[in-house]
This record gives sequence, structure tokens and C-alpha cells, in this order.
Amino acid sequence: MICPIRVGLYSWPMELAKWEHLQDLKYSVAIGTESERLAALKSKADIYIINRENLPWLIESSGVPFDFDMVVIDELSSFKNHQAKRFRALMKVRPKVRRIVGLTGTPSSNGLMDLFAEFKLLDRGERLGRFIGQYRSAYFKPDKMNGQIIFSYKPLPGAEQQIYNKISDITISMKSTDHIKMPELVTSNYEVYLEPEEQDLYDEMKRELMIPFHNQDDITAANAAALSGKLCQMANGAVYSDKGEIILIHSKKLDALEDMIEAANGKPILVAYWFRHDLERITERLNKVKVKFTKLDTDASIRKWNAGELPVALIHPASAGHGLNLQSGGSSLVWFGMTWSLELYQQTIARLWRQGQKANTVVVQHIVAKGTIDENILRALSKKDHTQSALIDAVKANLRQSE
Repeated sequence: MICPIRVGLYSWPMELAKWEHLQDLKYSVAIGTESERLAALKSKADIYIINRENLPWLIESSGVPFDFDMVVIDELSSFKNHQAKRFRALMKVRPKVRRIVGLTGTPSSNGLMDLFAEFKLLDRGERLGRFIGQYRSAYFKPDKMNGQIIFSYKPLPGAEQQIYNKISDITISMKSTDHIKMPELVTSNYEVYLEPEEQDLYDEMKRELMIPFHNQDDITAANAAALSGKLCQMANGAVYSDKGEIILIHSKKLDALEDMIEAANGKPILVAYWFRHDLERITERLNKVKVKFTKLDTDASIRKWNAGELPVALIHPASAGHGLNLQSGGSSLVWFGMTWSLELYQQTIARLWRQGQKANTVVVQHIVAKGTIDENILRALSKKDHTQSALIDAVKANLRQSE
């Protein structure tokens, strides 16, 4: 089993213990220090679990023979980069594997180009080609360009269906809503409004790509991606200077979060944050109003949440967005800060909106700063837009509006 680290430490062992037909199988978790991993790999077991970050170590330097006849990759989408170390390492031993299974709820969150590496792991290039250039020329054409430099590709007419036809014989698509009774999913926006002077600072960043702060470091944004990050930070209420210092802009989202927690009246809320200063400011506010909370980053914290011991838990989509079972702890998710990543967005929601959720309704709320890039991100997510193209288009649109 190859999986995200917290899934390997927590979710899979829990699942193996839960099902009666798996009780005769012995598993070994090869996660931890090198000596702990080696001991786990050398112990006798039916199933070995390792996190994806340690896969290159296992294959290239552990000294343990890669003689596993079956490999299961949990979150196959984390192998979508054909140049990544984990992908190249696994391809080296792929011929030794008799059977391989990939599991993912988001196989192509950033577009069909993601499928090349994922399916090359499964069939060694039989269906979509052995080389990325071959795949691109067969199904795509250049989209965004600057001279001879190609920034993105878009599918040729009919290519999407052709790709699906190619992979259909080894692909099973199962929507949970088609096979099990899922709770209702309700999404809503909690809108906040910046004060005129706060909005002026935000708009100036859009226009000038730089804000001169008196007696503080200038904050600059050299390109669309960097500008997007600055605008997202400002929408959340603070921004990093060029020297990494936190400059406070507003507290509107913190006020909204406090109101939402109070309105929940003790009902558990999972709060998704993005920037480190978001976490610091949320932590400071919750301590001030004496609300019990924790950051979900350890087994102990996850157990507390699932046991219903926490009215508020803080989660970062990039570190806990895949595989964790959090549905026992609550049914409400609040997005304090937005993410452009459709995959992380969907996977984070799926921590609560999943099989085993006892509530009849899962509520997802977005704290949205009106007149900011928050609105662009939500539109992109609702359209299931590709992360990078949506980000750049949104920044361009904001800049045009400011002219």
C-alpha cells in the first residue's frame, strides 16, 4: 500500500481492523524513522503500508528487495507528475509488479494531461503512450503561448472521449452517490465587506502590483501567480511583506468565523485555512474568546475530533485533504481561505461528506470577502476550472477592472 502519510498511520490500520473479512491479514506500517521503516519491512506481514514520500527510499536505497506481487496506490493523483521522483522510482520496479491498482477521487483535477503518468503506472504506457510528447501530440494542441514557449495545452476536438475509450477497459468509476445513501450537501457563502480604506489597499495592489507601506517593507508581486497569492492573503486579512513579516489588513473574516462558531452553539466545525498567518490569527482569536480547538495534524488530534471532543478543528487542505476519515467528528466545514486547487477543495469536503457520516446534512460555508479574488476562486471551483489557467485569467480580469 502506497498512501499519504497520515492515511498510512491512521486511516488504513483503522479500516483493516474494522472489517471482519480482513481479520486474518497481518499488516506492517513502514512509516517513521529509517530504522522503524526497515524493521517494519523486514517483519512478516501480508500487507505493507508506506507513505509515498518514502517510496524512492524503499526502491533505491533501503536494501529491501522490491518483491511485492501487488501494489495499491491510494490517491493515484499524487503520481500525476511524470518527472517526480516517486513516479520515476516506481516505474523502475513496475515490471516486477503482477497487479497494480490505483485509487483516486480526483484523477484529472487539473485537466486530462494528468492522466498520462497515472495510467503509465497502471499499464506501462500501453493505452496512452510511453512518452508524454506522444500523448500531447495525439490528443492536445497548444493553448496559451508566448512566442515558442507553450504554457498550457487544450484537448483536440473529440480527444476527451477518445482518451476515455482508451482507458475504459481498466477503469472503474464509482460515485458514492450512485451506490450508497449520502447525506445532503449544502454549500453557502458568508459574505464580509472590507472598509473603504481596506478596499483601497486591496485595489491598489491589483493596479500597481506593489503597495508602499510607511515604515514597513514593500510588498511586491512580480507575476500573476505571486499577485494572486498576495490578493488571497489580503482578502483573508493579512499579508506577508517581502521580508516575511505579517502586515495586518482587516479582521472581517475572523469576526465572521467567531459569529459562525457562536451560532453553531457547540456543534463541531472544521475550519480550512491556507496561509500560516491565517492559522496564527485564527489561533489567537479562538484563544481570546476561549473556544476549545486544535490543529488536525496528529493521530491524537484526529482521534479527539472523531470522538466529538472538539468544538473547532483547524485543517490545512494540502496536508490533510486526502484519505482522512473525519466524518465521525462533525458535519460542518468552513473555508476561512480559498484554494485554487479543485482537487484539494473536493478532497477536503470529502473528509466530512462521505460514507459513514451520520448527519443528514453536511454544510460547507465559504467566508467570502466581497470585491476580492475570493469571488473569482469560487467561480473557478464551481466551473471545475483548471487551477493555473483560472488563476491567471482571474488576475488578468482583476487588473482590467482596475484600469
